[in-house]
Amino acid sequence: MPKFVIERAIPDIGATSAADLQAISQKSCSVLNELGPEVQWVHSYVTGDKIYCVYNAASEELVREHARRGGFPADSVARVMATIDPTTAEA
Repeated sequence: MPKFVIERAIPDIGATSAADLQAISQKSCSVLNELGPEVQWVHSYVTGDKIYCVYNAASEELVREHARRGGFPADSVARVMATIDPTTAEA
């Protein structure tokens, strides 16, 4: 299944309480359950003013539908074409 990186601009999200992040996560999971197994949340990185999410999904449209139903921004949705890390440099 293709992998996507989603950028969500949310002012001051980094200052959000653990309880509020839990509520956001619960909403996301609820919508994922409605959409079925063709869209899966892998994990997210919360920064000062953005959340960067990694999803596996059959299509970009499913990622955007998840955002729409959950009331989350999806300012950028990019399909991952390859993954590299330090081991990629090894011969």
